Amino acid sequence: MTRIGCYHAHYSNIEHIENALTGFEVELVHFVDPGLDRIKMDTDFNNETVENKVRETLCWISGSHVDAILITCTFFTSAYRESLHPLPIPVIKIDDPLFQNACRSDEPVLFVFTNPNTIKGTMEQFQHFCQAAGRKVLAEASVLEHTFSLIMQGKKDEYTTLVSSGLKRAAQENPGVRIVAAQLSMAPAARQAEQETGATIGNHLNALTSYMIDKLSLQKKK
Repeated sequence: MTRIGCYHAHYSNIEHIENALTGFEVELVHFVDPGLDRIKMDTDFNNETVENKVRETLCWISGSHVDAILITCTFFTSAYRESLHPLPIPVIKIDDPLFQNACRSDEPVLFVFTNPNTIKGTMEQFQHFCQAAGRKVLAEASVLEHTFSLIMQGKKDEYTTLVSSGLKRAAQENPGVRIVAAQLSMAPAARQAEQETGATIGNHLNALTSYMIDKLSLQKKK
């Protein structure tokens, strides 16, 4: 049994990870901290605040008898500097399988966000990922305004409907461009938009399971 500590910014992400790994011999231990998003507009809020809190929480999780950590929030992954603060267990960022797929694209990539605070960090990480892979991919970002607050308020259905519409619009307005839903919370909307348009819309869950199997040698339930 592999124990995975899952670090979330919101409770809504728990079900996505539970569903993705339900058929494997894993125990998922969930750690949820929505506080950073709630204080991001404070006048004294800065990158150091984020990095210190994320590092502190990751150290706490790593000492909680888990075999690996999965960070499901792009805001948190952009704040974690693995080279500066290595941990004794594997740390998997939710963006890595998404980046791996997008990096292989021969088309330009449009990352669509609902949380504007994750854009800068995610786009920088994607470029670093592509550079490390020896790839050069033209990538831009777009944000669906006034949607992220819905998921933070627990209005999941309304959020999914609006995000799905926004992703469909992005696919229709950008022919020849690979559309990617840039946050885990957008995955259900991305799948809905994909089914309704026939366009391929990347999302975190499409590649997560196979990526986790490879990184952690997960075993299927008997």
